[in-house]
Amino acid sequence: MRKLTYSIPKSFNWVGILLGISLLTTIGSTFPARSAERLQVSLDILQRTISVNSLEAYAKRGVVNNDLAPYVRSVNPQQQALLRRILLKRLEVRPIAISQFFNTPQAAILLRRLGQVVQTESGEVGSQAIQQALISAANDPEGITLLNVLRKFPATGVRIDLTRGLQLADDLSRVIEQSNKAVAAVNQQATTLVTNQTLAQIATLPNLRQSGTFTTNKQTIQLRDLRRNRSFKADIYLPISDNTNQQSTAAPVIVISHGVGSDRETFAYLAQHLASFGLAVAVLEHPGSNAQQLQNLFVGKAEEVAQPYEFINRPLDVKFLLNELERLSQTDMLYRGRLNTQQVGVIGQSFGAYTALALAGADINFNSLQKDCAAINSTWNLSLLLQCRALVLPNYNYDLQDYRVKAAIAINPISSSIFGKDGLDNINIPVAIVAGSADTVAPALPEQIAPFTWLNDPKKYLLIINNGTHFSTLGDSPSSVPLPSSVVGPNPALARDYMKVFGVAFFKFYIADRPEYKAYLTPSYIRNLSQEPLPLSLVRSLTETELQLALDRPSPALIISPNRD
Repeated sequence: MRKLTYSIPKSFNWVGILLGISLLTTIGSTFPARSAERLQVSLDILQRTISVNSLEAYAKRGVVNNDLAPYVRSVNPQQQALLRRILLKRLEVRPIAISQFFNTPQAAILLRRLGQVVQTESGEVGSQAIQQALISAANDPEGITLLNVLRKFPATGVRIDLTRGLQLADDLSRVIEQSNKAVAAVNQQATTLVTNQTLAQIATLPNLRQSGTFTTNKQTIQLRDLRRNRSFKADIYLPISDNTNQQSTAAPVIVISHGVGSDRETFAYLAQHLASFGLAVAVLEHPGSNAQQLQNLFVGKAEEVAQPYEFINRPLDVKFLLNELERLSQTDMLYRGRLNTQQVGVIGQSFGAYTALALAGADINFNSLQKDCAAINSTWNLSLLLQCRALVLPNYNYDLQDYRVKAAIAINPISSSIFGKDGLDNINIPVAIVAGSADTVAPALPEQIAPFTWLNDPKKYLLIINNGTHFSTLGDSPSSVPLPSSVVGPNPALARDYMKVFGVAFFKFYIADRPEYKAYLTPSYIRNLSQEPLPLSLVRSLTETELQLALDRPSPALIISPNRD
């Protein structure tokens, strides 16, 4: 019979709680699991052993054996039910995907961290054993459940170091608390600014959720950059109008850049909507970090979800696309005179948002990367796993800015270390940063709220989608990996509507030079647009000092900044 080993606290009332925390920490980071017979929980010098058979009997049949009884008696029925669900919850993932993921640098970092908590019975770091257990469980008919992973653990016992586990849990609690304070501060400031427009004034504004008056002609072009030996496609959405005056005017160009694992279909909904308002939209596909790259990773044809040189290639893709559109607008009958490639806006999500900010003028900051990535094993910011891969690049002053880009929207950007304060300081065009308060991939505080305070140009916006996740604004795509609704978050259709409205207003005002759209870019209008379960907040100003005051106070502080509406 195999077993698991824990260190437990002296206070008996905490035993069950700590057991739950250790299991939650384990299942939340990755999953531990030849067939371990016992689980040993250790806290300092205290230890307690539970057989895996006892955990199985409890999870599947509710039977409480003697070795488990002290834990079960110390927690309430709700916590008991949660523990049983955790033990049996199945992670739906293909065995090949698990095997290939472990070949990536990101997996190595996660395994090292988890191995500090989940160890062999002798106390050795359990990274390699965890990896073997996960692969074995993935190939088992029962699949990856916590119980099955424990059975597959290649040792007679699994030791969980609660001292280290609780330290990680405390670290995570502080991160969550700080993030909640920051989001609350932005929400409160936005509330103080909802005074400049009356509901009657807002009611007179046209509804930007509805399509505009232009029809759309979609064309797909193939691009080949011989200098970089790189081929990719782009979908071009041309606005068509019955009005001859409108038709004869060259339309400003909006470029959309997708995130890792997505493709040019992900934001087709947004491209069509923007084109219906008279904007020409180009949605390109980045071959080194798209859905196909993720599929290649799962079948062993790729080593990473995105190679480090994608930090350079992505902005260069957009530059090459704009050069090609400029050529087509002069030589091709379909595009001649219809594209204003000197008046360009860029919108991107996640890695695409990095791309947008780089084109807007942000510089890769190797000093920031070296400092932050030295502590990669202790961070809860998963986006650093990708950002730190840029350290593989030669330390060079890359010229990624494109001066044709006059405004940018960055949705869920990764920016804290790849750019840092000094890198973002170089942006001098209008920028809007969109954050989701429930984003666990690129957390709002380090990746969007703090970087917003580093932007110096006064024409900046911070839009918070409360309860929004990293995936809330993504549209459907047949090529992308499907995500469970619990990961996507509530009502993604509403989040997409928000992006339609904000995207039209922002680019019509800053790119198409239509001053009447400024009325949509105010805290008052955004609050009126806001709906549950994804309420919105918009601010135009937040300083580093104001943010730090909010984080230092025991409860969210009321921040009042000059109204720049």
